[in-house]
Amino acid sequence: MNLPLDAPVEFTRPVVLAAVPVAAVVLWLLVRGSGTATELTGDSDDRDGGRTDDVADRRTRVALWATRFVVVTCLVVAAAGPTTVSTTTTAGDPQVTMLVDESASMGVHSPVADDLEAGIEDEGVAVNRVTVATGNRSRVGSGIVANVRPNGSLLVVSDGQVTGGASLSRATSLARSVNATINRVRLTQNQSDARVSVSGPRKASVGVEDRFGVTVAGLDGAPTDATVTVSADGSQVASRQVPEDGSFTVTHTFNDTGPHRVTARLASDDAYAVNDVYRKTVQVVEQPRVLYVSRGDYAFEGYLRELYNVTRAASVPADLNDYYAVVVHDVAAPDLGNVGALQEHVIDGGGLLVVGGEHAYEKGQYGNSRISSLLPVEVGGSTGPKSRVVLAVDVSGSAKSGMRVQKALALDVLSQLGNRHEAGIVAFERNAYRVADLVSLKTDRETLKRKIRSLESGGGTRISAGLLGASKMLGENGGTVILLSDGRDSAKPTFAAAEKLADRDVRVVSVGVGSVNERVLRGVAERTGGSFLLADETNRLRVRFGGQNRRYSGDHAVVVDDGHFVTRGVSPTASLPGANQVSVKEGADLLVATGYGAPAVSAWRFGLGRVGAVTAYGADGSLGDLRSKPNSLLLSRSVNWAIGDPQRKATGVVAAPDTRVGESTTVVYAGENPPESADLSFSEVAPGRYEARSAPTRPGYREVLGSAYAVNYPAEYAALGASPELKRAVERTGGRTFSADSPAAIASAVERQATRKRRVERSWDWAFLLAGLLVFVGEVCARRLRRRRGQGVIP
Repeated sequence: MNLPLDAPVEFTRPVVLAAVPVAAVVLWLLVRGSGTATELTGDSDDRDGGRTDDVADRRTRVALWATRFVVVTCLVVAAAGPTTVSTTTTAGDPQVTMLVDESASMGVHSPVADDLEAGIEDEGVAVNRVTVATGNRSRVGSGIVANVRPNGSLLVVSDGQVTGGASLSRATSLARSVNATINRVRLTQNQSDARVSVSGPRKASVGVEDRFGVTVAGLDGAPTDATVTVSADGSQVASRQVPEDGSFTVTHTFNDTGPHRVTARLASDDAYAVNDVYRKTVQVVEQPRVLYVSRGDYAFEGYLRELYNVTRAASVPADLNDYYAVVVHDVAAPDLGNVGALQEHVIDGGGLLVVGGEHAYEKGQYGNSRISSLLPVEVGGSTGPKSRVVLAVDVSGSAKSGMRVQKALALDVLSQLGNRHEAGIVAFERNAYRVADLVSLKTDRETLKRKIRSLESGGGTRISAGLLGASKMLGENGGTVILLSDGRDSAKPTFAAAEKLADRDVRVVSVGVGSVNERVLRGVAERTGGSFLLADETNRLRVRFGGQNRRYSGDHAVVVDDGHFVTRGVSPTASLPGANQVSVKEGADLLVATGYGAPAVSAWRFGLGRVGAVTAYGADGSLGDLRSKPNSLLLSRSVNWAIGDPQRKATGVVAAPDTRVGESTTVVYAGENPPESADLSFSEVAPGRYEARSAPTRPGYREVLGSAYAVNYPAEYAALGASPELKRAVERTGGRTFSADSPAAIASAVERQATRKRRVERSWDWAFLLAGLLVFVGEVCARRLRRRRGQGVIP
């Protein structure tokens, strides 16, 4: 057998080797107890009258046992799967696939592609140059997808701003799956540019004050020496110098129905003029009709009358066709009226908002009533799902000065976990240490507190060790890791560990302590689908992990889902000491919670309609602080969300969304007959509903059948500068960021990346089987020869 001397030997099934000593004993017993050696071997010597020499007999037994043991050992070793492992290095053909972005957004950077290509080729490395973006379309992600090769490397000369095609995230995942590397070139900015945008309602009610957000962003930050002018229908509404954060709001009231135009102009001398103007259309309609059902005298009714055309009723009537939404405020189930009509109203697309109080939900017998099926909440408290949580506490040297704060925060976090959960503790510095295994908080909370108080600081920081140690404690079933750290560690190994946790269904909530490296902690949370919190924001944990068996200090509202229409951009300050005893149904959205974890605002869709539930209130049983700004936005947006489209009962153009140059918009017309338009071709998509698509090529306002929509600058000018997504793609694939003036370094790196190491495994089970066979055949042949010699000397 030609076994490599320098190659380690491994066994595929090492447990099989345990049979060797057992076989040795069994064989000896068989040889010893199965007659004389002459009987076993077939040899005899009659020259001395049939007597057998004892010494010869023992030698024969030992020889027989040895040969049979060698044969069995060879069989056992072969069954164990002997394998030699070696590593081979293969020198590939070094070549740079350079993906070049020549889109408009690259105009603010110095051009480097030509010089870089020539410099790399001067170093003896071939360059395959591919243009992946031109004009107003940046399909950088699609360019990577089209050019990635197994074990290959790409050099991206781009700002990474993707405006079409595959996303960089998808391209990165594909590159990782084939062991490809993405490198990028650090670009040098040679021009400055700023852009303006406007946000606000697409549709509004006549006579109601509306708020619009104006945002100015630039490559070098907000240009505070520039001025923004906002106009509505050609009349100036505001003119302000750009603030330091680049954002401000303006208000305006439209007194006429129909389409209105809001325009923001930035007076700035920069690279591009096209993104210094932003246009927005607002379709103003009559105030939607809303039915307010209540038996009490609440200030909320007056608030609604400021915004909508409100009709009051003591109970739900049979006919709800005239109303866009119904608001039921603190009414007991027996007093609701025609709940069947309310169900049909919601199923057919109407809205419903149910506001709690001392006569609603569990206090109003909602549990067994017909209205319960409509609601996004169930009456009665819920213990919620059981969670498995590990606290990963940073006790490294960087946290030493703040160790007292670390412990206090860990104790605070622990106090916010309800008794139904299991919790464990891992401490880490350069290594991770198991402080406490997962135990029930109902029985072992005090034990965990004592172990937290006994923590002591240690050596260097390695967050990856803490994450992997916490994941190991959670095991195969996954769970949540609450990471308490300052984040002062290298990003690459930390993010790699986070991605391993994501693969194991482990979510990380990163809590920043002290002088925080937010990039690392936020990156860990994002990669695992978790969230990043600062030390003073941990009260949000009680929303997810709290329980009704625990009450916490503080009663201020907490936004749980900040991506919903109702909560987007709202920072509530309301004190909500009262709440109905409800739990959020599966499939519904918990939008806002009280400070102690009870649902405050929830929502879901039912049939074609929308249903919201406000289940928290003030100390006096009314909505209290929810009626004051900025909290009142939660109420008005809840009603607006329930109403949905305020034109769904109208005819004519009911939708004409704003768009950008090069992007299409869909114009929707409602009516008995198809509309006639010289510019658009309408097709019937449903009875009484027609649609037409338009793809404008110039910015401005477009008139369409008595309505209008805005066309803004291309998306290419909406985001300038280096994209963080490209930086992340480089990190995730193990690539590098090169300076534009270092072609030699790029060529060297490509040569190294082209050299691949491969693990070579060679099985040797056949060799041991052959050896066993040879020994067995040799032993048989030897016995045959001895027998023949013995027969030849018999007289």
